[in-house]
Amino acid sequence: APAGQKSTPQADQYTKASLERRQLDPNPFTQFHTWFTLAQQSSAVHQPETVCFSTAALPSGAVSSRFVYLKELDERGFVIYSNWETSRKAADVRSNPQASLAFWWAALERQVRVEGSVERLSAAESQTYYNLRARGSRVGAWASEQSQVLDEADGEREVLERRVQEVKQRFEGVEEIPVPEFWGGLRIVPMVVEFWQGRDSRLHDRFRYTRGGGEDTRWKIERLSP
Repeated sequence: APAGQKSTPQADQYTKASLERRQLDPNPFTQFHTWFTLAQQSSAVHQPETVCFSTAALPSGAVSSRFVYLKELDERGFVIYSNWETSRKAADVRSNPQASLAFWWAALERQVRVEGSVERLSAAESQTYYNLRARGSRVGAWASEQSQVLDEADGEREVLERRVQEVKQRFEGVEEIPVPEFWGGLRIVPMVVEFWQGRDSRLHDRFRYTRGGGEDTRWKIERLSP
């Protein structure tokens, strides 16, 4: 393990709760909403909407991950917002429209994993959320060529600051800044959702929901070995 103050090689034991099949809702979206609400209500869980979003490029298969915020959950899937033109994740989903999400709520000793396909939200849907953002964040979405190099010879951070000022001037006096074509929502449409409850001796409780293929939209629930 990495060096730190804790000297024991043994892992922490999870003893706060258990998870049984009878506690689960037949619908994983409802089950997620229940767990997410409990995380929101816990003062020990900071920003429960934080989620690790992972993608993989094809044909290389190279995987990349980053933390983003879950902004919406509907009957179709989990929604995040970002730049879908210049970012690494944008390139990944263009070549491979599959992704995963992983939520970790340490104080509750719980995690949720999601695997599925991805789809862009419409411009109108993205505009609705975009209007709720702070003005500075809306300006920033226009100004930042996300994940592109800010050249040292050009001033690095100064390049970004100049772009911000240019966008501010462009939209001066405009109350509703239009959402950029390259920015917006992405929905992860799940085929698999796993709920994980930490248990003592690493004998965790794991339940996996799997959606049927084709016209079969029912969810199958299975307990997994830890």
